[in-house]
Amino acid sequence: MDQEIKDQDVSPNPATTQPNQPTQDQGQEQGQDQKQQQQKMQQQLQTLKQLGQTNIPQQPNTDIHSLTIVGQIEGHRVLSPKNKTTKYEHLIPQLTAIEQNPKIKGVIVNLNTVGGDIEAGLAISEMLASLSKPTVSLVLGGGHSIGVPIAASTDYSFIAKTATMIVHPIRLTGKVIGVPQTYDYLDKMQERIIKFVSQNSAITEERFKELMFETGELVRDVGTVLIGDDAVNEGIINEVGGLSQAINKLRSLMPEDQQNNQQGQQNNQQQMQNNNQQQQQMGVKPRQGVIEALEEDNQ
Repeated sequence: MDQEIKDQDVSPNPATTQPNQPTQDQGQEQGQDQKQQQQKMQQQLQTLKQLGQTNIPQQPNTDIHSLTIVGQIEGHRVLSPKNKTTKYEHLIPQLTAIEQNPKIKGVIVNLNTVGGDIEAGLAISEMLASLSKPTVSLVLGGGHSIGVPIAASTDYSFIAKTATMIVHPIRLTGKVIGVPQTYDYLDKMQERIIKFVSQNSAITEERFKELMFETGELVRDVGTVLIGDDAVNEGIINEVGGLSQAINKLRSLMPEDQQNNQQGQQNNQQQMQNNNQQQQQMGVKPRQGVIEALEEDNQ
């Protein structure tokens, strides 16, 4: 009997010992929470390095794709890491995916480029012009050199009031062989740009050539500087505006919005016809002008 009592006193009480010790599940949960916090901090640091801020607005589920072309357009040659570039091999797969994605209904192209590789810029321009979905371009800051045909390749184009566009002849970098064939090649490449811009905008080939070979605008170069309204007056750009105008215009070009507008107009016309029929049945005359009403009173 005494032995049983001693054994009971020596045995530990689980009710008093378990709450003081963390379970294995609690330890795993704490470890996961710490990992999530560390990942969140790393993401914030990465965002701070890239964008200069920790919190960025999240893009909602939208049917408009924003395509940004900034810096220098990099083509077949890799440029210096010091240059801000847009690689055409990054844009072409995006445009292919946009064409195949049924959720994307329109594309807005934000431009702030100094130009770059001619064939890469023309490739981007041709792909934008051949998209079956509505496209709108917005020139911010500058759309120089090969940026001109890119801006003109969309269905509608905008330019900011202070943005500029420089139209100038094409150039070759590196070693150039001084033979007639080289100049013929340059002339053919230049004609490709002139024809593309004239076909996708309101400017004529003759006028675009005049702007390209102007000698009184640039100090060390041949060409013309167009600022805001000048680009619109020459017919290269459709309208002066900003981001809100570009998005509203793109919305109006999208098929669903066009159907909604047409349906709304049809509903308004039907309602007006119904109102006129009701007035005729009730014997109410159509509304008269003020002058006609005064003349009848005087008579």
